[in-house]
Amino acid sequence: MKTVIMAGGKGTRISTVAGSIPKPMIKIDGKPILEHEIECLRSQGFTELIITISHMGHIIEDYFGDGSKFGVKIRYFKESVPLGNAGALIQLRKYLTEDFLLLNGDVIFDVDFVRMIDFHKKKGGYVTLFTHPNSHPYDSGLIVAKPDKSVLKWLTKEDERPLYYRNRVNGGIHIISPKVLDGLKLDPKKIGTRDSGTGKIITVDLDRQLLKPLAGTGKMFCYDSPEYVKDMGTPERLHSVTEDLKAGRVQAKNLKKLQKAVFLDRDGTLNRYVGFLRSPDEFELLDGVAEAIKRIHLKGYLCIVATNQPVIARGEVNFGRLEEIHNKMETLLGAEGVHIDGIYFCPHHPHKGFEGEVAELKIDCSCRKPKPGMLLQAAKDYHINLADSWMVGDAENDILAGRNAGCQTALIVTGEVKDYGQDRTVCSLLEFASKVIEK
Repeated sequence: MKTVIMAGGKGTRISTVAGSIPKPMIKIDGKPILEHEIECLRSQGFTELIITISHMGHIIEDYFGDGSKFGVKIRYFKESVPLGNAGALIQLRKYLTEDFLLLNGDVIFDVDFVRMIDFHKKKGGYVTLFTHPNSHPYDSGLIVAKPDKSVLKWLTKEDERPLYYRNRVNGGIHIISPKVLDGLKLDPKKIGTRDSGTGKIITVDLDRQLLKPLAGTGKMFCYDSPEYVKDMGTPERLHSVTEDLKAGRVQAKNLKKLQKAVFLDRDGTLNRYVGFLRSPDEFELLDGVAEAIKRIHLKGYLCIVATNQPVIARGEVNFGRLEEIHNKMETLLGAEGVHIDGIYFCPHHPHKGFEGEVAELKIDCSCRKPKPGMLLQAAKDYHINLADSWMVGDAENDILAGRNAGCQTALIVTGEVKDYGQDRTVCSLLEFASKVIEK
């Protein structure tokens, strides 16, 4: 599969760090960002690269040459005038005869591309987006997807968004069919020329003109992954990525490698327990939860929610309302700069014969805690080593589910508890993250 890397941006927001070089040439741990990208691609067999360059592009070309020194083959496309971040793709159409990998040249990542391509082939769509939660969803474009992972809505930063939303953003990694390029309602010959009416150069925007129109068509899908993907948009993010790379957190997140996770109960662990929670208005994060999740992530663990929600089977909450509740959780956490890597819930309940119940959900399932089904499914989805993972909750069923899955366990109880022995009893998630997980 060919790989196109867009490396022509000016990087105005980070010009104070590197105003004299292109953004992809900013060094992290002694190497340009673009070199880190190429190394990740080469290690997985992606060696045929096309790099689009514009702003100070000669610096990129002089450094990488034909790619032979880096174990790849590089072809360059030089923009003599700005074409937009997708104008070059239209001009390259004759070379892009099959689905191709498209990357931003200013992103640090370590992704299992073979896994992503397999997802793309199974879905059979025109586009697959690498999507993930990030630490700043409030100033990022948001992707809204259906349960089958097809993109329903694409909300740019300028679009009005709902009060509560899922923390799912486009990571700047795409698999694209050339059919998408053929769908542009614009004469390719006019790209890069001046509009006779406005006098402005005609450009093509990847998101707004090519990808966003596919939302709701069933032809574009989300590949959700907790793998490390982060851009260098600001000096602060550059510093954060540098620290992550040096600490090994970037490489460790590749799903080719076994992951470890902290599975989190929801009610009474993340949010105030109110009995059967039925409305977003009743959802309130407990003190210290955001800080605890931050510490858990810094220790290299995924944070995955596993919650029993029998209110669905009872007919008191539908799936849409549950999504609203979880969207509020993700929005509140995102506002504090942290995220959840995955949410698993059991909508079932075994006891039948109650008014208003949903009959098909009144079953003895394999996912309702204390059974380990949700944890086992997450382990399959995210390549998790359960023996190195934890289940944390405030009820006996949480602990039993963790033990049944082969995890270590921690029970949250009220009041001050100083015993951190075999029972691993704690009084809050923050105490677990601060005093137990670090042992």
